[in-house]
Amino acid sequence: MVKWVRLDERMIHGQIAIKWSRHLGVDRIIVGNDDAAANPVVQQSLMMAAPATCKTAIVPVDKAIELCNDPRAEGLKILLIVSNPNDLLKVAKAIPNIPQINVGNYGRIAPKHGTETRTTYDANLYLYDDEKAILAQVVATGVPCNMQTTPEMVAQELGKLLSK
Repeated sequence: MVKWVRLDERMIHGQIAIKWSRHLGVDRIIVGNDDAAANPVVQQSLMMAAPATCKTAIVPVDKAIELCNDPRAEGLKILLIVSNPNDLLKVAKAIPNIPQINVGNYGRIAPKHGTETRTTYDANLYLYDDEKAILAQVVATGVPCNMQTTPEMVAQELGKLLSK
């Protein structure tokens, strides 16, 4: 079953491989990202960053949802990672019983809207107004949502953070 869903534009990196995978005790990592799933070079680099303790899959978002909703996933401990707010909203609406949505890192390297500047909500969260609106929809699903980059940091309620 899905133990956690994380929004992280870098997908798999040290925070995931060393800190979160151990803290959560997951045995599977699924990256739901259409572009990464279609790019063998990105797939290979993500697999190299993945912890050896977890089976890892890089698949399109729809396939990630399908894998997480498969009854055979019930006995697994899955960390599902997406890289943008749209995919996070899609996942939040399509996968029942998500215990926690975590926003870790978003907005530094995400695609830009021309010369428009993102608003800073946290040291690791930068959003355009449309991205903020999408995350507000994620919060509105009723799934508990927080902003927390690493397990040592204090979690902040995402809804409160967005209301600043």
